[in-house]
Amino acid sequence: MMANKKVVPEAKQALSQMKYEIASELGLSNYQTTDKGNLTARQNGYVGGYMTKRLVEMAERQMSGK
Repeated sequence: MMANKKVVPEAKQALSQMKYEIASELGLSNYQTTDKGNLTARQNGYVGGYMTKRLVEMAERQMSGK
């Protein structure tokens, strides 16, 4: 079994902030204090999906030099 180890532990705060900003944009107010078990899989999935989309966009911009 592979451990869920952060490659860049210093990025944890930035990723958390991104998660809460995206949740807010999606209309999930108080996401930080919400019991995620009370949200649907779709709601939680949207947050993770949009995080992934933004991270890929950021990497593509960085790789292209823009």
